[in-house]
Amino acid sequence: MISFSTLSYFLSTLSGFLCITTLFSTFNNYHFHKVFLFLCTSGSLPPSPQEFPILGLNLLRLLVQNRIAEFHTELELLSSSALENPCIRHAVELEQSFMEGAYNRVLSARQSVPHETYIYFMDLLAKTVRDEIAGCSEKAYDSLSVNDACQMLLFSSDKELQAYIEEEHPEWEVQNGRVVFQLAKEAAPCKEIPSLQLINQTLSYARELERIV
Repeated sequence: MISFSTLSYFLSTLSGFLCITTLFSTFNNYHFHKVFLFLCTSGSLPPSPQEFPILGLNLLRLLVQNRIAEFHTELELLSSSALENPCIRHAVELEQSFMEGAYNRVLSARQSVPHETYIYFMDLLAKTVRDEIAGCSEKAYDSLSVNDACQMLLFSSDKELQAYIEEEHPEWEVQNGRVVFQLAKEAAPCKEIPSLQLINQTLSYARELERIV
């Protein structure tokens, strides 16, 4: 089993050469084995100093993947004293800021990470935040000025915005100082709501409930 220091090196150095899915899969396996080890040695050995950094890092991974339900499930497994640990509290405060839409707080939290291994996942979380904002923006607006788009997507310069558009949203266009989302809307498939099917399913459920009662 790899050590926590090896994991730190893996995240900070090798992450640029591997896809995110591979990184998450590797960390998930690492987390599973470490938690199992912590449970098996609980009471017989002193608590490991790695325990809370690893638990907090797993919570941060779930936030990055936008798996909020699983995030709360993991929290419910922790004791009240564990929730007060800085590594766990950092992830909890991030989730609260994320759900409140306080994205500036999410990004600024990178400066106060409780462990160096958190920095890589914080960078991924910043991307998750921008993707959420971008998805809402293209549905709410036909276009935005470049300045407004920079402010909304939390970029400090037009170049950063342009690089993000080229890499993540090539369907957006920058025309006359504005970011145009219209092509993204036209490309999005219009899904037909199967109303008759839903009605039949609802009636079927109602009949089943009557039979149960």
